[in-house]
Amino acid sequence: MHLKLPIHSSQRVIVGLSGGVDSAIAAHRLLEQGYAVEALFMKNWEEDDAEGYCAAAEDLADARAVAERLGIRLHTVNFSAEYWDRVFEYFLHEYRALRTPNPDVLCNKEIKFAAFLDHALGLGAETIATGHYARVVADERGYHLHRGIDEDKDQTYFLHLLDQEQLSRARFPLADLSKSEVRTLAHRLGLANADKKDSTGICFIGERRFSDFLARYLPREPGPIETPEGVPLGEHRGLAYYTIGQRQGLGIGGVSQGREAPWYVAVKDSVNNRLIVVQDSRHPLLMSSGLEALQPHWISGQTPKPPFRCLARLRHRQPLQPCTLIAVGADGCRVRFDEPQRAVTPGQSIVFYQGTECLGGAVIERAFTTPSGG
Repeated sequence: MHLKLPIHSSQRVIVGLSGGVDSAIAAHRLLEQGYAVEALFMKNWEEDDAEGYCAAAEDLADARAVAERLGIRLHTVNFSAEYWDRVFEYFLHEYRALRTPNPDVLCNKEIKFAAFLDHALGLGAETIATGHYARVVADERGYHLHRGIDEDKDQTYFLHLLDQEQLSRARFPLADLSKSEVRTLAHRLGLANADKKDSTGICFIGERRFSDFLARYLPREPGPIETPEGVPLGEHRGLAYYTIGQRQGLGIGGVSQGREAPWYVAVKDSVNNRLIVVQDSRHPLLMSSGLEALQPHWISGQTPKPPFRCLARLRHRQPLQPCTLIAVGADGCRVRFDEPQRAVTPGQSIVFYQGTECLGGAVIERAFTTPSGG
């Protein structure tokens, strides 16, 4: 039996107001539901304010305009130190190890649902809310994270590290809306940011030329780009700057080896500092029957017993893939897919589902191509 999350006219909730349209409509819907609503604008990056990449001042102005339009109080806070220590240091560590991290996942766990939550509780709030497209369901077994109704915008992949305490305090007012409905409602309310472009790029750091940004923190270590047979094709900037399956930005256009077809990153050979590329998007070097992952997190707090059938995705918006958890422990898990998966990328997250419920996830350590994982 599902229980509706409590809504009380006296319950005080603080919305993370980013300046975007999603969080604005989240605040509006909470007002409609009878909450006592306030808002909080978080600044989490200030390393290059002068360069204007993050457009924090513009976002803050948009957040203020929304708060004024809705008639709610706007608080501001600077979590730059927390973001650097809890998210960005890990981000750099993973790139140095030639893995490809997903900072949005850790950002939600450590900033939006930890630092922000703690700050909001200190301000007297009982719950917090964000503009994520996701849904929380409470029953006698606890709190469950489910996909939002808009499958294209579903953000549970980025929320899979949340725990029971965080979910008990979280509200996702956009759970039953599509993105088009959100924009339509924003127009109806006369919000100036109704057509504002969705933010992309690194969480809280914003849009920028990624290789140039990374070069500020990691040294460039050039080396050869080769085919699996050892045919030289060019020079890479440093293995850390590439990810498995990457097609763009390889700098080897016009080198066809007899076939006019795009090249894809297949292997980062750290021993010889070689970048191995292939021309077939489903080349055997890019396909995996399973994977090993570390740091498993289960939202319910209960570890499933293998063999455990479920669905999984290896990246945001990827269609859900049937799989079996063939080994699960406190430190890691092993997964076998029903169908081979392309570009399994160490450092990224694998996130598990049953139906619409997000069960949790883990950090991909390595791919394998045999059923036993050997």
